[in-house]
Amino acid sequence: MLLEVLHETRYDYAAPVSLAHHLAHLQPLQDAHQQLLSFELDVEPAPAQMRAGHDAMGNAERHFSLATPHQQLRVRATSRVRVAPRFAALRADAGPAWEGLAAMLRYVARGPFEPAVEFALPSPFVPRLAELRDYGAVSFTPGRPVAAAALELMQRIHEDFAYESLSTDIDTPLTEVWETRRGVCQDFAHLMAGALRMQGLPARYVSGYLLTHAPEGGAAMQGADASHAWVQAWCPGTPGVPAEGPHAGWLDLDPTNGLVPGSGHVRVAVGRDFGDVTPLRGVIRGGGEHTLSVGVTTRALREATPERELLSRTPEESGTP
Repeated sequence: MLLEVLHETRYDYAAPVSLAHHLAHLQPLQDAHQQLLSFELDVEPAPAQMRAGHDAMGNAERHFSLATPHQQLRVRATSRVRVAPRFAALRADAGPAWEGLAAMLRYVARGPFEPAVEFALPSPFVPRLAELRDYGAVSFTPGRPVAAAALELMQRIHEDFAYESLSTDIDTPLTEVWETRRGVCQDFAHLMAGALRMQGLPARYVSGYLLTHAPEGGAAMQGADASHAWVQAWCPGTPGVPAEGPHAGWLDLDPTNGLVPGSGHVRVAVGRDFGDVTPLRGVIRGGGEHTLSVGVTTRALREATPERELLSRTPEESGTP
């Protein structure tokens, strides 16, 4: 799939902002299954300086500062990405048992260090909850392959929790989501990450985008037309899960829609939770009260072929009379 994503964020301030420093995670990741063809970031008013780089987890980030007084900030990111299915050959029942993987992460003096252990620990938005340990244990029975158990856990969250737009915000505690059994995509990603971590298993939070209709089957997707979030479960050694590259061993799972992401999901950044990969955040001086509006459009583009390119040219460009 060739996809184009338009992500526009606008802040309207009640009073002028005299100085602002912002950090953006808006540029999609790139690997063997996701090719970033182009990326543009337009900021109004124009920033005094902008710096591109990568964070400790390999995510692309942009830092920019504004020293011009302003009462509105508009940030527009335009991405074109070619996405290929990563897990078409997944054989969840053929992978290693989850207990063995969890045992690999326990501290042993002078033992080898496994970087994935960082994602097995609690984080600011995903605290340790006994309720999530008990909930996850239903799927993680003794000897069960880790990917098969994670898939079942994903489906249970999809069935047991109701997606309700605007039912929560970023400050809603995970305990409240658990009690009310409703939320949005970031809540379900945090729930699943917490349930996996309470079994001693690593889980990464993924921010990104998805098409309104899934390319595989055409089903309507929940969480489209906005930033989306899902989870990566650590499943090394499972057939069909990438074994090489920066994302080796990680299986993407979307509990909001109850499916394994295919070619309609665009990955932007990975982290411990939402706080690591917030699309746009910063500090400002002034501004007072403000309103925030965000719009995301993800659409499929037709692949360019030599024949289509020739037909789209003018007679002068194509050399025909």
